[in-house]
Amino acid sequence: MHVTHVNRASRARRRGALLAAAALLGSVGAATGPASAAPAATPPPAAQVPRPECSSAFRVEQKLDGGTTWRMCWRYDTDAGLVLDRVSYQPRGERRPIRVLNSAKLAQIHVPYDDGKAEYDDLTGAGFGWGLQNLAPAECPGGTVRRVKVPDVGVVNGLCTTTRARGHAYRLANDEGTKVWQSQGKDLLVYTVNKVAWYEYITEWRFSSDGTISADVGATGSLAPDDYNAADGRGWPIGKGSRDYATSHAHNVFWRLDFGLDGSSKGRIEQYDSKVTPPSGDGSPTVKTTRTPVTKELAGDARTMRWWRVVSATGKNKDGHARSYEIVPGASATHAGRGFTRHDVYFTQNRACEQFASNNIHDCGARGGDSVDKWVNGENLVNPITWVNIGFHHIARDEDQQPMPVHWQGFQLAPRDVTAMNPLTPADLTDQNGQHGHGS
Repeated sequence: MHVTHVNRASRARRRGALLAAAALLGSVGAATGPASAAPAATPPPAAQVPRPECSSAFRVEQKLDGGTTWRMCWRYDTDAGLVLDRVSYQPRGERRPIRVLNSAKLAQIHVPYDDGKAEYDDLTGAGFGWGLQNLAPAECPGGTVRRVKVPDVGVVNGLCTTTRARGHAYRLANDEGTKVWQSQGKDLLVYTVNKVAWYEYITEWRFSSDGTISADVGATGSLAPDDYNAADGRGWPIGKGSRDYATSHAHNVFWRLDFGLDGSSKGRIEQYDSKVTPPSGDGSPTVKTTRTPVTKELAGDARTMRWWRVVSATGKNKDGHARSYEIVPGASATHAGRGFTRHDVYFTQNRACEQFASNNIHDCGARGGDSVDKWVNGENLVNPITWVNIGFHHIARDEDQQPMPVHWQGFQLAPRDVTAMNPLTPADLTDQNGQHGHGS
């Protein structure tokens, strides 16, 4: 599928080839603003709600159902694509925004083919950032398509910010069935589309009114005509009869998250494991959950009833509980072919040079290594960076032509004790904090 890719073995970035690929964008107009966020403005008076430290052209602010407001800055990087900075969440009842993330971005799309004949790093080896696509208004219903300045390409109408219905935010019926509390929610949706050879990647971020953040990459576009040559067991026939075996391959998508809960980068990491003990005799099964503080760099593997959370170093909710965000991976096919693809999450000490999970194009000097697995060296976690790896093994099917339906892979960040109650709680249920009948 990657006929214009640069093979991993050639580590050098071939700028001329990438710019040629960028011509797929068509003609673009003159630049209308800076390529990155403006310098921080003078802080506003304390009585005002602080805005993200970026100019209005690079600011996203959206009030959702139930009174929740999300604020953030965006910028564009020619390797990572869309980057979100200073992401904050202000649910109803909170006097000030709650900082969640200092920054969030894609950290690699690694694509190894099952026959071993090709392997690609789409972000840092194949011109992902130069392939930003123009979006028609119909692709951003009810929203705004923003202009993005792409170095060496020009201005692309390439960033959509809009809202999208997500169905029930909650539903509760009273015991008598005479009253139902329910809400139909909307999400803030921020996304771009980047073209890499035959593939088109939709980089999507969703922000929900209950504080949940969803990060997903959708792969669409086309199966490449040069890849219909796999023997049975390495591909799938999609032509008439036993013909045109499209080569199977993996998409290992990485994200890099720099948490800044309550404005501090010194959050702590905790791992939770639950063990089920089968019943004895006529009894019932029991479950015990154990918390393990993660104090040193870690390459973590997902298991049944295991999860991680990032805990604020400074902030607590109105119940006195430390604010945190739980990492909720989506469906994933972990790929064992490379050291960096063998684990589902990584927690590393923050270093400016460590930006991409594989084929890292920044020089890390004596620390060495150009992939995230090489950076897990037992160092103490003071300012942790979170890396999430979600894999998809793509075995083609007849329905993948033509064009290919979007297949999604991603994860969520779920608020855990960020607020003392559901931030969307109806007014007549606000006294039900804790055991029913105890009140607040």
